[in-house]
Amino acid sequence: MSAYEWLIGTRHLRSTHRRGFVSFVALMSVCGLTLGVATLIVVLSVMNGFERELRERILAVTSHATISGLNAPLTGWQDLQARLRTREGVTAVVPYIESQAMLAHAERMSGANVRGILPAEERAATGLAQRVTHGSLDGLTPGAFNVVLGSALAHELGATVGDSVILIAPEGSATPTGVVPRMRRFHVTGIFESGMYEFDRGLALVNLEDAALLFRTGAGITGLRLHFVNPLRAPELVRSAALSLGGPGYYISDWTQDHANFFRSIEITKSMMFLILLMIVAVAAFNIVATLVMIVKEKQADIAILRTLGAGPRNVLAMFAIQGVLIGLAGTALGAGLATLVADHLTALVAGLERLFGTQFLDARVYYMSELPAYVEVGDVLRVCGVAFLLCVLATIYPAWRAARTAPAEALRHD
Repeated sequence: MSAYEWLIGTRHLRSTHRRGFVSFVALMSVCGLTLGVATLIVVLSVMNGFERELRERILAVTSHATISGLNAPLTGWQDLQARLRTREGVTAVVPYIESQAMLAHAERMSGANVRGILPAEERAATGLAQRVTHGSLDGLTPGAFNVVLGSALAHELGATVGDSVILIAPEGSATPTGVVPRMRRFHVTGIFESGMYEFDRGLALVNLEDAALLFRTGAGITGLRLHFVNPLRAPELVRSAALSLGGPGYYISDWTQDHANFFRSIEITKSMMFLILLMIVAVAAFNIVATLVMIVKEKQADIAILRTLGAGPRNVLAMFAIQGVLIGLAGTALGAGLATLVADHLTALVAGLERLFGTQFLDARVYYMSELPAYVEVGDVLRVCGVAFLLCVLATIYPAWRAARTAPAEALRHD
């Protein structure tokens, strides 16, 4: 590529003929490509931010994996707990008893998962202890029959710290008058707010011994909850830990299985949004075709003069290919920069729009969070920019080829 090809190609984009209409069209092509690339990157960043925020919140309030009995409660769990604590990569192993139950307060009633825990050990396994907004987990002492409710569950029941709720176990007790559900009065000593509506609405914490008495598990427990140094390795680590215990068999699960539908739906949505919004980028990229065709039409006489001076078809093709590549580079670079700027301030922008229109875009009961997070991944930016630039290069082929086929004698016939 010679210097004059670069000089002529860039000069065509600054054309002042016809009152600069060609330059205006080229500018609109850059703007369209910028908006298309920026929109695609921002949407992918929102999906990344949503997935990352959801993962962090899940890992902050739940265990990384659980080991439980196949058909019966785990017995002799103290020995199993001691053995699992010695495993490499395991930072905490805590027992739990969990069952569904009904909670009633005054005239209100709601279902929830009731989890029996040991408060001292719970702090090492999850972050719920740090998310108790009223009271604390220290009130869950054996025999006191106290309970800590999720914030949304407490709001549903209309209960606050100091109130009493009736906990109704699903298993009944046989009496001469028939089967009567087991009920027990619990005192609310705390309320936690995890930021995950699933837990805030459907979880109540009680002491492990109180849960054993209520659900009649005896000396057994539902299972053991494990916390790992690297939660992303939870599937393989919990499997190897269960195999090391031997025995008749255990049921294992981890956070990737428990919330697989969330992350699978995010990945599917992200892929579909990429394909759909890529059409916008494609339309913007192929506007370059119209821009270059107009430039070729306007510059036919100049092309003919260059051909008579010795420029070959390959040189003419390079001149117009430079123009398309420059438009593509400018639009792609500006789009990436604009997307990064918007993504970094997206939370504030959305909050401002919500105040302006008096509405809420994200309902925590549906999306598990009330803010719109965004996280720009370098891989997504490179992929979007690469595809957009490739489409721009493809869009330059036909106009540049058409310019290279310009016949000098035919172009200069009427000049």
